[in-house]
Amino acid sequence: MKKYKVIIDTDPGVDDIACLVFALTDKKLDIKLITTVSGNVKVETSTRNILHLLDMFNIDIPVAKGEKKAMFRVSPTAEDVHSIEGMGGWIPSKTTEHKIIKEEAIEAMYKVLNEGDGDIIPLIFGPHTNIGTLIYRHPDIVKKIPKIIFMGGSPFGVPGFPDHISFNISSDPEAFKIVLESGLPLVMVPSDMGRRKAYLTEEMVYQIKETNDVGKFLFLMYDKYWERGYPDKRIATNDTCAYMQLVYPRLFKTVKTTVEVDIEETPGKTFVKRDKNGNVDLVVAVKRKKFLKLYMKKLKKLSYIKINFLYD
Repeated sequence: MKKYKVIIDTDPGVDDIACLVFALTDKKLDIKLITTVSGNVKVETSTRNILHLLDMFNIDIPVAKGEKKAMFRVSPTAEDVHSIEGMGGWIPSKTTEHKIIKEEAIEAMYKVLNEGDGDIIPLIFGPHTNIGTLIYRHPDIVKKIPKIIFMGGSPFGVPGFPDHISFNISSDPEAFKIVLESGLPLVMVPSDMGRRKAYLTEEMVYQIKETNDVGKFLFLMYDKYWERGYPDKRIATNDTCAYMQLVYPRLFKTVKTTVEVDIEETPGKTFVKRDKNGNVDLVVAVKRKKFLKLYMKKLKKLSYIKINFLYD
């Protein structure tokens, strides 16, 4: 079985945690490092949340705390969407058994990538602050990165958001510009995939609740995370789409593009055009039925995990 070596850079956040439930337990992933960043919530909260999840699942992976603000601007957060604690309707413990490593995220990423054989893929689920700072501080690291897969961008427009704007990119557009201009092969998984293509229906969310302990945990997070601006009740699977694009690429269709980002007039606005020589593989479609079938199959396999619902 092929295993993908990865670094996961994340800002948990409900959608990040929901993705990590599957990524942490996927035997096709060899997760070398998890780094945290300010985004959906402050970096202190996002760090606590991933450590809390590792406690819950009894999994040991090095975690490094990352940047607490964007490279050149004030970072927004989205507690109004994810809740103050960042996990929707789930209240995490204030302390965790797992602890962060001594190295801060940028240097930890640099070390791990240098120790690899050019085969460790960064998966970016939050703003690009950490990876942008890494490339800015250590430009030589580019030769050790085979590609970057990230969730962000909204080239199709999403209800409730300005066209071509997404939270992850607009949170630190300068960092994203550094990543774009690095010349690295990139895979861009727009938020459109999770919100309008591979979303969970209300019926599915209640089915998830009855599946097992992990499903009940997801339900409790999701219960405060319904998407805004849609006539139906739905839950987006944004970051899960980005992780699955790596492990199950046949579920997705991509086209070659070039992408530019505005950092002045409308910071974070992206401009995308088809270009057979472009360095960005833009995900434009997902096989919805197969995606959701795989989602439920993977969830059912997690019935061995038992969760303490002290925080229920």
